[in-house]
Amino acid sequence: MMNAIKEGTNLSANAVPEWLELVRRQVNSLRFGVVQIVVHDSQVTQVEKTERVRLAPKHLS
Repeated sequence: MMNAIKEGTNLSANAVPEWLELVRRQVNSLRFGVVQIVVHDSQVTQVEKTERVRLAPKHLS
């Protein structure tokens, strides 16, 4: 976001880009996983979320 502001996009001081809100929601919905941001020509074009489910280790008896 800082680069977008530095490069002169028209964001007011309190405006948050739609993609950034999407990334925040995706991150907040994860316990374990990855959120990737895909960029083409300096524009965010895609947000991908990969979620991992961790299983509790079974104790050997």
